[in-house]
Amino acid sequence: MISLREMRRRLQDHDPERLPIKPSTIQSATAVVIRIVDQSPELLFIKRSDKSDDPWSGQMAFPGGKREAVDASLRQAAMRETLEEIGLDLLEVEYLGELSHQRARGGGQVLDMIVAPFVFGIDRTPDFTPSDEVADVVWSSLPAMFHGENYIPEHRVFKNSKSVFNGYHLSNRHFVWGLTYRTLQSLFGVIDTSYVSPLDPSQN
Repeated sequence: MISLREMRRRLQDHDPERLPIKPSTIQSATAVVIRIVDQSPELLFIKRSDKSDDPWSGQMAFPGGKREAVDASLRQAAMRETLEEIGLDLLEVEYLGELSHQRARGGGQVLDMIVAPFVFGIDRTPDFTPSDEVADVVWSSLPAMFHGENYIPEHRVFKNSKSVFNGYHLSNRHFVWGLTYRTLQSLFGVIDTSYVSPLDPSQN
């Protein structure tokens, strides 16, 4: 895999798609954090705590959340939320660049909500202090996902019927899918323009 320096160059050369924002649009941001272990990059994920009022309860995600009035930008929202959720201060790590906005989905519907992912590189293994919003913090191999080594579509019951979803199986039976999966595809396409996403099982 390429170095963090080369990732930064490719991300800075990238022109991310920024979706239109209306007054009604909910703005959110996430932090895609990459560390290097034994010359191999790993990605940081959180498992959201089980909460009845959270439509993404219990899912794997990148740290982040909704932009608040105190946030001067979406990038600052991602940084604030990461500090609040897991105690990682992104002011102390290298900013690599921005990925294209994602449109959030929930209950089978496309929502009036955008999610802006920002990529950071870290050269150490930090200590985490998860909040009650976070059930687990997980590092996982970027090359394994990039090469599809842990790509296993999963069948899930949705609206009283079984549907198949793209995703990656991490340690401890964690499953990365949905918006987080789509963000990974965006990242992989930026760091390697020859990257081809796994075949969508719903199209078979």
